[in-house]
Amino acid sequence: MGLNMSVDNLQNKNSQKVLIKNDTKQRIFKNPEKAKEIWNSFIEVIKKNINGLSFKTWFEPIEPVGFDKDELVIKVPNDLSWDYIEVNFNSLIKKALLAALGENGKLTYIYDTQKDETLEIIKENKEYSKEKINNGNNSWYQGVTKNINWNINSSKEQENFETNLNEKFTFDNFIKGESNQFARAAAFAVANSPGGTSFNPLFIYGGVGLGKTHLIQAIGNYVVENKKVKKVLYTTAEKFTTEFVDSIKKGNTNEFTAFYRKVDLLIIDDIQFLSGKESTTDTFFHIFNSLYQLGKQIVLSCDKPPKSLSGIDERLISRFQWGLSVDIQPPDFETRIAILIKKSESFNLDIDLSILEYIAANITNNIRELEGALIKLLAKASLENREITLDLAREIVKSIATEKKSTLTIDQIQNIVAEYFGYSPDVLISKTKKKEYVLARQIAMYFAKKFTNASLKTIGLNFGGRDHTTVIHALQCIEEQMKDDSFVAMLSTIQGKIEYRT
Repeated sequence: MGLNMSVDNLQNKNSQKVLIKNDTKQRIFKNPEKAKEIWNSFIEVIKKNINGLSFKTWFEPIEPVGFDKDELVIKVPNDLSWDYIEVNFNSLIKKALLAALGENGKLTYIYDTQKDETLEIIKENKEYSKEKINNGNNSWYQGVTKNINWNINSSKEQENFETNLNEKFTFDNFIKGESNQFARAAAFAVANSPGGTSFNPLFIYGGVGLGKTHLIQAIGNYVVENKKVKKVLYTTAEKFTTEFVDSIKKGNTNEFTAFYRKVDLLIIDDIQFLSGKESTTDTFFHIFNSLYQLGKQIVLSCDKPPKSLSGIDERLISRFQWGLSVDIQPPDFETRIAILIKKSESFNLDIDLSILEYIAANITNNIRELEGALIKLLAKASLENREITLDLAREIVKSIATEKKSTLTIDQIQNIVAEYFGYSPDVLISKTKKKEYVLARQIAMYFAKKFTNASLKTIGLNFGGRDHTTVIHALQCIEEQMKDDSFVAMLSTIQGKIEYRT
């Protein structure tokens, strides 16, 4: 079938959605040689339309494994590969499939669930089939790039090295959902081959309480458990700074940097707290360069994407963007329910689903708040000797909402918003009309309206004696900009800070 046929003529009715879990049988695919022949035709179209790096990273590791009745079965390294290829090369895949198999062609992706257990939900609107195959001990995982000479099977035991990891943070108990599937898949790929993928550094960002710390520590725990590398270190930017200052006082900064340069996997939480610390940032810049050049893996978490960081050397920010930056969004409804069910099971409780659904529907911002509501529900039921009912859940949700409204002040909101942007709170009440200051002021007004019982007039007075019409205009501006997903993500991050740092 020629390329002149419209790509839109591909028949999606033959694209089945398949999910096979815990299938321990060996899977035999038909016509593997024919599959290779078709794949060669398919891949020629791909090569002509993307750059060499993209091809090497995403398509070169793929292996054709079978062909039957217009269906080509290919093996990808993990769920991350499937998601990334579908999102970024969808039209090209259609074009190549049309060239190789015609309008009735079908492409099935498979990968090993033992090596990648990312998202066990199949979207109904997927255009290509996604199949998970578990082949027992037959590992299919190859990493996202090939030809990486990285020793991950050392027979030597890991050195006695303090990792600072919390063992409870694992991939197994990380609840997967639409809001975090890409971040989780990237983290798992890095954990399987630290330093051996193009995701170096791995930069995970998002609001407070969304699971960043859990996920980055899960990487470390997986690497330690499976002895991928010898020296794994988790720390926070704040602790890194404290240790560096202490090394200056003691006159042993050389020993400090030498220690970090010996780490095989460096995980740093809340990297935004390096902001404004010039000497610390400069030292970290050189440590980063050293580890990167040696092929060591770096994993970072932050409350905002690299390009939004302020008070950090541009050289370092550019390096944060060398690898993969991926965000975690607030959990969707289904994920929130899954989190509550998992948490209930940890308490050996079987709570009625309608109660969990009510909590999930009314507490939407982050995981910490969600789990906190459940713990408060259990505590109230226990201390007051009451049954866990929907009415009791309503009381808990109402009390949480009341606490937010009553305890937050406009001053607190102004301080948090100003801190996020790296400004002095004074600029929010000043008369300056600089564009960046105006935006921060409008965001602070928006949250003041959302989280306090203050009138529009009172809010205006707290922002330098402004009129209530100025507040109305600010709210309208914020609502208009919420059409932009990146702006919504920023608001979510600030909201998380408001909820948990006051």
